[in-house]
Amino acid sequence: MLWCMGSKPIAKQFGAVVRKLRTNQGMSQEAFADLCGVHRTYMGAIERGEKTVTIETADKIAKALEIRISQLFIELEKS
Repeated sequence: MLWCMGSKPIAKQFGAVVRKLRTNQGMSQEAFADLCGVHRTYMGAIERGEKTVTIETADKIAKALEIRISQLFIELEKS
């Protein structure tokens, strides 16, 4: 059985989830990128779904959001 995240590419869905969680915490994209240890333009590309992240970057994002990486993917599944 093929499992699909919907019609929107997963990179766009992931980026939208990251943006939602970041803004819910009241963080600017620049401050969040610094917290993740990535450049702000790279974070912008992630949030727009233009870049696919490695598992290491997903882990940095989860830690910066103070959630487990599994919770990040649970939020992705909900989207």
